[in-house]
Amino acid sequence: MTKRTKTAPPTSNKKRAGAAGHRKTNVPPETRRTKARRDIHDILPLKSDRINQKSFDTSLILTIIILVVFGLIMVFSASAPAASAYQDNPYYYITRQGIFAVVGVAAMFVISCIDYHKYSKYALLILAGSLLLLFAVYIPGIGIVRNSARRWINIGISTLQPSEVVKVAIIIYFSYSLSVIKDNIKKFKDGLLRYLVILGVFSVVLLKEPHLSATLVICAVGCVLLLVAGARMKHFMLLGGLALPVLCFMIYKQPYQLERVITFLDPFADTSDAGFQIVNSLYAIGSGGIFGLGLGMSRQKFLYLPEPQNDFIFAIVCEELGLLGAALVLVLFGFLIWKGYRIAQEAPDMFGTLLATGITSLIAIQVAVNVAVVTSSVPTTGMALPFFSYGGTSLLILLGCMGILLNISRQTINTIRPGDVNKKSKRGDTK
Repeated sequence: MTKRTKTAPPTSNKKRAGAAGHRKTNVPPETRRTKARRDIHDILPLKSDRINQKSFDTSLILTIIILVVFGLIMVFSASAPAASAYQDNPYYYITRQGIFAVVGVAAMFVISCIDYHKYSKYALLILAGSLLLLFAVYIPGIGIVRNSARRWINIGISTLQPSEVVKVAIIIYFSYSLSVIKDNIKKFKDGLLRYLVILGVFSVVLLKEPHLSATLVICAVGCVLLLVAGARMKHFMLLGGLALPVLCFMIYKQPYQLERVITFLDPFADTSDAGFQIVNSLYAIGSGGIFGLGLGMSRQKFLYLPEPQNDFIFAIVCEELGLLGAALVLVLFGFLIWKGYRIAQEAPDMFGTLLATGITSLIAIQVAVNVAVVTSSVPTTGMALPFFSYGGTSLLILLGCMGILLNISRQTINTIRPGDVNKKSKRGDTK
């Protein structure tokens, strides 16, 4: 009796196909797509990509640190005469600014480790809180009045401009909300209108302080986010045509704003009063020449240029470091802005793209307006130069925004184009 050997039952074609489907294939790691990565491919339909979630963007960090240190040096140089005259301490401004700078840099690194997606949960709460801060300037004992303007609140160790918080709140809320409604932003009534109402409410409260420069910056950043999110240009052209006469009427109704426009047309017509600040700013820029008078050698900071450590600090940079020093500052800002928009372009989702765009646009607009004011290219308005102008809480908030930008950069998609993949395959590089 012969022993029968068991033979395996024949497999059907379907089972063979299923087994082949589960068989591991020799696919390069960078071309494998998991379920989580399919969502990213839906956002950016490229051949392949890598997501960087660990390393810091060293070039961005280095640029920020250079700007902070450069700003501290210029604050000390520009503020020493005024601090000696009014505070009886030449180190008064630099000490306070230095403390906020150290705390801000530490906060920047802490915030860079927090996933930016968490801000979406509190976007509406942040927006509402910033609106309450705007109303806090009218509370006796908390709000501070300077030069007939209510723009500051007392926080004990320093003062805070609620408008600085509003800028960040608008960016966070708009970025999250616009990433949710998506294509509805193309519709005016069901999409765009709600954001215009929000900007209008904040504008009315800010203009009541009054704070025209902050209003214009917040509206400009909001409009940039709306356009990037897909709002129709024709809507903005129509609204711009309606808003321009309103803006002109508001300037006409405010005597000090109208005086600034008239002074801008001919600043040398009244060099002892209305044109005093801008004329001394132009003197500082002109006397700097190409190479400058030397660090610490400014003449206009000796009580000729009012508060040179604030909005007109760029004029002191031009006077002490000349055209070359001013160009270096603008190159640093240019690299930071380019880097920010690059991060926005490579962000893993719409929320990250809009958040990085808003933060970068905020810096770009403030730098452009500040330089234009100092050089008398536009009428004088209170616009701080990021990282340079004196203001501890403003620097702290700005460095916090840089922390958010750094976190987005840690999650960016490093795109691998088809040409790059072919080059790697020819070299035999499969990593």
